[in-house]
Amino acid sequence: MSKALRLSEKWFRRGLWLVAFVFAGFLIGLGGTVVGDLPKVEQRLELDDFLDRPAANKLRSDIQAAQRASEAAQAALEQARLKLQVARSDSNTARETFNHWLATRSATQRAEQDPELIARTRALDGLKQAERSAQAAVEQQQQAALDARQGETRARRELSVLESGARERLDAEQRKVELRVFLYRLALTLPLLVAAGWLFARKRKGTYWPFVWGFIFFAVFAFFVELVPYLPSYGGYVRYIVGIVVTVLVGRYAIVALNRYLEKQKLAEQLPDAQRREELSYDTALARLSKGVCPGCERPVDLKNESIDFCPHCGIGLHDHCGACNTRKSAFAKFCHACGAGTAATPRAPGPP
Repeated sequence: MSKALRLSEKWFRRGLWLVAFVFAGFLIGLGGTVVGDLPKVEQRLELDDFLDRPAANKLRSDIQAAQRASEAAQAALEQARLKLQVARSDSNTARETFNHWLATRSATQRAEQDPELIARTRALDGLKQAERSAQAAVEQQQQAALDARQGETRARRELSVLESGARERLDAEQRKVELRVFLYRLALTLPLLVAAGWLFARKRKGTYWPFVWGFIFFAVFAFFVELVPYLPSYGGYVRYIVGIVVTVLVGRYAIVALNRYLEKQKLAEQLPDAQRREELSYDTALARLSKGVCPGCERPVDLKNESIDFCPHCGIGLHDHCGACNTRKSAFAKFCHACGAGTAATPRAPGPP
């Protein structure tokens, strides 16, 4: 088609296509904003919305209390271990001193040292008792820390059971919300696609075709880019079924359109040659000729062969002779390229002058 257009008309058309794309871009931006904001019409769901609130709050309080008790027990355990270490050190030092003294007394065998022996033995027993008390304190804090950890684990297990049931209900409700939001998007984009189909069929060649094509681009983008990614899957069944349905509909439309076109071409080929040329627009005929095909049936024809004046497939006249200068010219030309005479001059049939 571009070879049949005037130079200025080519640039005007390119500018109008730019208008169409810019118009489509703004529509796509607006549509994307609307589609992106559609989920906001639904209430945002959280896990706590499906929990047994009193039971969950009690378990969470128990977990926090167990954590605080575990931290306190751990701090006390560290203090108790430090005291046990000091008690053991004192007891070991006293035992070493006592052993040295006892060895000296055995060597001297002095009876006046018996009261000191008894006192040292009692002091050593006291230190040993203090060590045992410190060990008991350590064991007590270890037990407290263990009880706190076990209580926290038990509360967390019970809370996990509650949250697991709530999460199943949350997932089910979220699937329903996603389906509703998808239906909102479908209700918004499907009418746009239908309107785009109608515009494509009826208005794509009208005066305001840039806006028509811009709207068509927008509708196609909104449906296949803004909608299809949100198509529910359900294991792939929905997407495959929708794909099959869309393919069948598009394929059926293509088959019907092809058969209608072929039937139209058959009827057109039965019309008189002059009538067929009149029904073809000038630009369409030139565009087809520039591609090396017959303007009537669109089958390939060797137009450079000067012996071919009629289409061998449909019989439409491709060349005739100027009525003014008898020059061989295209039957679809409005003026003779040799003398400039218009088609008002009666063209001569192909053949020798």
